[in-house]
Amino acid sequence: KQVSREYGSPQLSKKRAGAHQPVSVPLTEVVEPVDYEEYVSSHPPGAEPGPLRQLLEFPSDDLELLLQERECATIEPPACPNAEFCLWQDDSKRHSVSLDDTPRGSWASSIFDLKNSTPDALLPSVLERTAAEDMDRRNTENRQQCRHTDLLGLYPAPDEDEAVERCAIPEVPNEHSGQRIMVKCLSLKFEIEIEPIFGSLALYDVREKKKISEDFHFDLNSDQMKSLLRPHSPHVAISTLARSAIFSITYPSPDIFLVIKLEKVLQQGDIGECCEPYMVMKESDSTKHKEKLEKLRTQAEQMCTRLGRFRMPFAWTAIHLLNIVSSVGGLDRSDSDSDTERKGTWNERKKKGFERMSVGEDMCNFTNFRPATLTVTNFFKQEGDRLSDEDLYKFLADMRRPSSVLRRLRPVTAQLKIDISPAPEAPHYCLSPELLHVKPYPDPRVRPTKEVLEFPARYVYTPHTTYRNMLYVYPQSVNFNSRQGSVRNIAVKVQFMAGEDPSQAMPVIFGKSSCAEFYKEAYTQVIYHNKSPEFYEEVKMKIPANLTDNHHLLFTFYHISCQPKQNTPLETPVGYTWIPLMQHGRLRTGSFSLPVSVEKPPPSYSVLTPDLRYMDTRVVSVQIKSQQRDAADTETAYVVYIQLILSKMALQGDQNGYLCSYTECIPLSPSVGLASYDLPIQYATLSRATARPSSLLLSRSKSISNSNPDLASTPATPDEEVQRIIGSKASERACNRMSAFIETASILCPPSRQIAKKVLLHEELALQWVVSSSTVREASLQQAWFFFQLMVKSMSHHLFLSSRLDMPRRQRFPDRFVDDIAALVCAISADIASRYHKDVELVERLNNSLAFFLNDLLSLMDRGFVFNLVRSYYKQVHINKLHTAQNPSSLTALRMDFIRIVCSHEHYVTLNLPCATLSPPASPSPSTSSTTSQSSAFSSHVLDQGVVSMFELSVPFRQQHFLSGLLLAELSLILEPDGEGVFFLHKKTISALHSLLCSHDADPRYTDPQVRSHIAQLYLPLIPIVMETLAQLHDFTDTSPQRVRHASALVDDNDPDNSTISQSVAMAIAGSPLPHSKANPFTLPSVAGRQCSTLSAECSRMLLVCFLWVLKNADAGLLERWVSDLSVPQINRLLDLLHLCLSCFEYKGKKALQRINSLTFKKSQDMKARLEEAILGTIGARQEMVRRCRGTTERSPYGGQENVRWRKNVTHWRQNADRVDKSEVEQESVVDGNLATEAALITLSLSFECIYYRYHESVLVGVLRVLLHSMAGNQSALFLQHCFSTQRALVYKFPEMLFEEDTELCADLCLRLLRHCSSSVSSVRSHASASLYLLMRQNFEIGNNFARVKMQVTMSLSSLVGTSTKFNEEHLRRSLKTILTYAEDDLELRDSPFPEQVQDLVFNLHMILTDTVKMKEHQQDPEMLIDLMYRIAKGYQNSPDLRLTWLQNMAGKHSERGNHAEAAHCLVHSAALVAEYLNMLEDCRYLPIGCVSFQSISSNVLEESAVSDDILSPEEEGICSGKYFSESGLVGLLEHAAASFNMAAMYEAINEVYKILCPIHEANRDFKKLASVHGKLQDAFNKVYNQRMFGTYFRVGFYGCRFGDLDEQEFVYKEPSITKLAEISHRLEEFYAERFGDDMVVIIKDSNPVDKNKLDPNKAYLQITYVEPFFDTYELKERITYFDKNYNLRTFMYCTPFTLDGRAHGDLHEQYKRKTFLTTSHAFPYIKTRINVIHKEEIILMPMEVAIEDMQKKTQELAFATHQDPADPKMLQMVLQGCVGTTVNQGPLEVAQVFLSEIPEDPKLFRHHNKLRLCFKDFTKRCEDALRKNKSLIGPDQKEYHRELERNYTKLREALFPLINRKIPQLYRPLPLPTTPTQRNSLSRSSFRRVDC
Repeated sequence: KQVSREYGSPQLSKKRAGAHQPVSVPLTEVVEPVDYEEYVSSHPPGAEPGPLRQLLEFPSDDLELLLQERECATIEPPACPNAEFCLWQDDSKRHSVSLDDTPRGSWASSIFDLKNSTPDALLPSVLERTAAEDMDRRNTENRQQCRHTDLLGLYPAPDEDEAVERCAIPEVPNEHSGQRIMVKCLSLKFEIEIEPIFGSLALYDVREKKKISEDFHFDLNSDQMKSLLRPHSPHVAISTLARSAIFSITYPSPDIFLVIKLEKVLQQGDIGECCEPYMVMKESDSTKHKEKLEKLRTQAEQMCTRLGRFRMPFAWTAIHLLNIVSSVGGLDRSDSDSDTERKGTWNERKKKGFERMSVGEDMCNFTNFRPATLTVTNFFKQEGDRLSDEDLYKFLADMRRPSSVLRRLRPVTAQLKIDISPAPEAPHYCLSPELLHVKPYPDPRVRPTKEVLEFPARYVYTPHTTYRNMLYVYPQSVNFNSRQGSVRNIAVKVQFMAGEDPSQAMPVIFGKSSCAEFYKEAYTQVIYHNKSPEFYEEVKMKIPANLTDNHHLLFTFYHISCQPKQNTPLETPVGYTWIPLMQHGRLRTGSFSLPVSVEKPPPSYSVLTPDLRYMDTRVVSVQIKSQQRDAADTETAYVVYIQLILSKMALQGDQNGYLCSYTECIPLSPSVGLASYDLPIQYATLSRATARPSSLLLSRSKSISNSNPDLASTPATPDEEVQRIIGSKASERACNRMSAFIETASILCPPSRQIAKKVLLHEELALQWVVSSSTVREASLQQAWFFFQLMVKSMSHHLFLSSRLDMPRRQRFPDRFVDDIAALVCAISADIASRYHKDVELVERLNNSLAFFLNDLLSLMDRGFVFNLVRSYYKQVHINKLHTAQNPSSLTALRMDFIRIVCSHEHYVTLNLPCATLSPPASPSPSTSSTTSQSSAFSSHVLDQGVVSMFELSVPFRQQHFLSGLLLAELSLILEPDGEGVFFLHKKTISALHSLLCSHDADPRYTDPQVRSHIAQLYLPLIPIVMETLAQLHDFTDTSPQRVRHASALVDDNDPDNSTISQSVAMAIAGSPLPHSKANPFTLPSVAGRQCSTLSAECSRMLLVCFLWVLKNADAGLLERWVSDLSVPQINRLLDLLHLCLSCFEYKGKKALQRINSLTFKKSQDMKARLEEAILGTIGARQEMVRRCRGTTERSPYGGQENVRWRKNVTHWRQNADRVDKSEVEQESVVDGNLATEAALITLSLSFECIYYRYHESVLVGVLRVLLHSMAGNQSALFLQHCFSTQRALVYKFPEMLFEEDTELCADLCLRLLRHCSSSVSSVRSHASASLYLLMRQNFEIGNNFARVKMQVTMSLSSLVGTSTKFNEEHLRRSLKTILTYAEDDLELRDSPFPEQVQDLVFNLHMILTDTVKMKEHQQDPEMLIDLMYRIAKGYQNSPDLRLTWLQNMAGKHSERGNHAEAAHCLVHSAALVAEYLNMLEDCRYLPIGCVSFQSISSNVLEESAVSDDILSPEEEGICSGKYFSESGLVGLLEHAAASFNMAAMYEAINEVYKILCPIHEANRDFKKLASVHGKLQDAFNKVYNQRMFGTYFRVGFYGCRFGDLDEQEFVYKEPSITKLAEISHRLEEFYAERFGDDMVVIIKDSNPVDKNKLDPNKAYLQITYVEPFFDTYELKERITYFDKNYNLRTFMYCTPFTLDGRAHGDLHEQYKRKTFLTTSHAFPYIKTRINVIHKEEIILMPMEVAIEDMQKKTQELAFATHQDPADPKMLQMVLQGCVGTTVNQGPLEVAQVFLSEIPEDPKLFRHHNKLRLCFKDFTKRCEDALRKNKSLIGPDQKEYHRELERNYTKLREALFPLINRKIPQLYRPLPLPTTPTQRNSLSRSSFRRVDC
């Protein structure tokens, strides 16, 4: 057979029989697909009926025609015969659950009772010896239980517009209505009641300058007033008595006004005269104006009788609707975009689209404001020459201004009460605009409410479902200025004529208020004495459906005589004109300027247009505007619909939504074509029975169409050729109502009857399209989607109605039509290829439309033919053509969109022949293998040589799995490292694949595991593709800032198991051989120079989840055999990939999710705009997509989003929500946890399979690394149980890997197991304890001790304790107990030393834990915490590795608190420790010889001296094995210490550190480092002279048993510089008050010695005193600089004043002082911020000694102020004033008078007396110097002040002179040496002893 005969395609006419596929076809070319129909027919399904059988063929009920009843909103049906609507929609037979409905269980976590100290449950079979194979089999079975079937249901839905395309179920069309408000007119009262007044309401939009509703007429007159007009309207219809109206507003705007116009009966006089009485007269003044009122009433009665038919304008006013809504305030106004919003129907959702037009319009929500009752009091009188709408818009715009002109006018006073409220959902007693009774309407006698027809400001594209055929006529103006005679009071009579005879005027004109329902004529208002009046009249007509050429509008112009005159008729005709209603078979609407004839129209005038040639030459023009509303004339044939709509369609791009609705809902008449169904009001629905599952419209997504974008195109004039093509056979088709044209004679026959040989719509359309050219072809391309859909619709109807659905597909359509389709597809493909860079938007639409068309054809035509169409498209639109192309990536994007849409077919899996055996066909006919096909189709064991080709994009794979082969080939090409794959292409391709897999997961047809494995076969090549891409994937293990992207950023800083080394963690683990001590072993290979092609985190994550999906669902046996063929490097690459998967899907926790959500919501519009610009810059074709995603188009607010056929699943999560819902985060976290578990289990299964089939050392290590990495993350209890089981099996089979190879793996495993031993989940603890016990046992069995595990566990515990904040010692204690229990129960090893060794280890670990408990208790007390850490570190004096670890922990804690000096000292101690052991290992002259080398940095460092060699030797295994015990480790520690000293501003210490470092660099000839070191030294020395502030010191004493160990302890605390006593006092008081209770803590306010017996034993007492560093005189010689005086401090001093009677202060002669000296155990700064006081010494000064100290201090102050450079006059004068001022109490004079006036009796005081006398001598000398200095500094203004100081000084000197010159004679005799002193005081200090001169 030739394709050309079967398919009729010249482009596809290759002989299939002769076509042999080449050995290999490159991925850039498309292979020839298998002949689908032939394959299916020659391979009958061998499976039993069931889920697997569904994969083989489309179901028999794939297409079905349903009839659906249509609702009628009114009680009476519309006047026109009812139409059915034919909908092509998805049926719900195979309705699938949405992804959000799938059950997701969270991981159970039972919180353990901490008080219970029993061990955890023992695992039953742990101690049994089991064969390795049995263990593996059991583990594999366990892993398969309780698994999630749908992996992708746990992954966020696709968030781009690349989701799986599905045909949305079009909702049954509803009549559109906007936001509805109800207006009730309650009363209208004027000051005087003399005549009836009539009102009308209408809405106007000032911005759009449009009237947006029809008029609603109301009559609020009293019965008395109504009776005046009874002769003119004897029959009043109840429909005209309405006083309330419901207005609809589709486009809410702040510029909408409700305009109220009042009219009255015509009377003599212009409007101003007629308004005058209402402005000046009041009812209250009735006595005053009684006669005048009576006269006016009589006049009014006469006018009503004579002119009752005519009206004149009277007054008007307007209400600004925004004021009503905003001032009254919204009720529960919620953002219509929020997630909680009820999902409305099709039209409701559209309404919501209208509700958010722009920022300013947010206020304009007319659906939920509080009802308001308004009283309108001021009306403006109408002005005869300003009645037009244009004038009205000016008035309304003016009203909004504060200085409105209208406000200055004199108003007509009246009281109109109206009520405005949101309209109820289903109001009772309501009439439609056609006056039909809207349901519910309980009683026809009740006064009705009217629905007012809306004229939307912009067009609303919705299908009309109810018959409405109304015409609105607006006479606008007439000009009779050129006419002579009495033509002044002009009224226009409007009539709707069926013919030319006056009797043929039809009663179709709606009445206004209080009158009949319909009239034959309507009159405009009359403006008195105006020859060129303007009108605002609206004439509403209900026109018949079957208009003929004779129907026309007749306008007759009358002059009305207001005054009764003899021989003068009331109405005098003065002119005529008309408009024929039909022109070229269409209704004429629009604005017309017509000539007016004086004579009556000529005979047969109705078919003519008014023309000057046959009218009177006295020209009068009239402006008429008419508009038709909603003439959904379903009686006129379907062909008429095609004629009218299609001819417009090709030219008007912005009506796509409207047209799309119509293609979904084709009107059909019940009387023709479907008579056999005999149903009342229906929609005929052609449906896909298999229902593309609704879950594919993922419920998290909103829909945007790519196939039918709402694009505006420039309207052109209607094209004759379009008319010819579409209307050529209108006469033949007039009787047909269906897309398949049926003979009238065959109407009553069954549908299976043969169709007469008539041309079918789809055939004709295809033919005409293929042969079309020039503008017609261009126009058809613009709207290709519509024609494609029409063809598919017609084909479907044709197949159904002609019963061809059961025929073989090749016989369904004639060859000629098939040929036309092939030619059409080829031509359009060529258009896409040739025009893609010129008409970007058009080509994108065309491409998508073509893809949807082919997708539809797969359900209707020969599928092999459609595949060849896809292939022909690919040949045309291929990258090869584009080596010279400007933008090849845009062509790739087009192809991706195309294949994505084609792959979205509901039977995509079946189309890929998932059960086919994969072997290249030897002959052209696949049937040669049909003998084996039945047995092999469902066999998972494929021939070995076929296994490899199943995992490659081989020719057989791409032939038989045609569509998935195309998709994977595109993915492979785009991901090529040297490809041009820009980021949006990566995302596009990966999203397409992800969406497809999502659809499989959500599809209820594919839940069976066997079916899933067959589907996974379609994607097996994805595994090697992702392996090849490994280098380009985002590195989720790298958390450095530049690589952070959302998910990967959220790593817990405190988690020690992250692969990157954070500062604190590195410090903690330093010195232990844990994996962190090396560079990250799992870092992905980075590809140099190609960062641009690296995939983003989002794309990588999506690709990896697809990869995991294939691994999960693929046949296990197949995977095993594939893995067994891989080389070791390939397996290692696969393991690297699995490692990355674990990092990628690790559970992040709720906080992280909240952080992500808040980040998502905080994305600024600015950033979004910038991103969009970036995308727009990359590829032109994305422009419209971005614009559509933005959703703020200037066109119809529906955009292309709502009323389009094809919907897409967009939106990730909740982009529209404005706050994060806690329950939502809760749900997200559960889902995220389940995803992490499932991903980890898939990884575990595959990684373990790798070793089974490829036992190799590097593979084993790789598998264990993956396993350890999975333990390190946040994993669920379920996964951890499987993980530990696998780990036990692995260690059992390959123990040498841990115990004979690298220690790193053993260390890592111990840390992981110990971490999980402290888990809060008992099941996790049970498994971790069992694993740890077995690890010890295996280590023991290998070498008869388990030293390695023992050491690693101890070190791991220390590391865990120091770093993990989530660590729970109670849980770990239970695990230790469990391990002990295992040791006791292990019968095999009971007699060995093993149980005892285990007990020793557990006891040691318990000791560490005890210290940890205390650390936990003092977590908030930084000093206590550091003390404990210090104590633990001291306990590890014998274990340098652990001591180093704890020193690092301390450094980390200090750094966190900003104690950089202490952190630096911790590092110096660490370096000294390392130096000590390095010196024992090797003798290097350039290395420090041990702690001694560090003495210059700190005297404390000697405590790091190594313990003797017999206790510890660095050569012993595992001792000093950490990375810091090396030369580079030492250098690193010293560098770090220098950096910390720099931060502490201790620049002098940096020099000492570098003195140790420089020799090392010099020895290594590392001149770069030396340069760096000297540069840092230069910076440090330069900074020495900066102003610096070091610590402040306080003594803190603790008293009371509540303090425990601290009771009666004294410490010196080092606090930050300038810390006040109040600050530390408040801090400590607050801290301990929180701990012991507010009333329990007492601060002792003084510094006196504390007597504990006087204290309350139940309370805690604190004594805090400020202390200063104290230096002896000899020390001060060396301590010169500020740094010297603040470094290496050990002695501190504070003073306490007291008197003997207990007071603190007294008179001079009784004032004593106590000096206290404190010595600390170590010098500050140290590795702690508080140090114990080890020695305390007190000295008491007698009053005279106190006076000596005071005078010495004053003298020093004076000397300093005098010699200050530069001089400070203010300071000098202040000190002088204090010294010589007369007013100073206890000043120098008083001191001298108290102590020097008499020689003391006690000889012991002689020396003091003498010393004080000499002090005063020195003092007076200094005063004199100071005065001299002051004199040289002062200006003339201070001379008087200086003289005063001099006078005071002179007085002081004179008073002191006798006192200071009196010597004690006894002093000149030798003093006897004192015997043993009774008390240590200043007398026994030699420093105070004067040597005899």
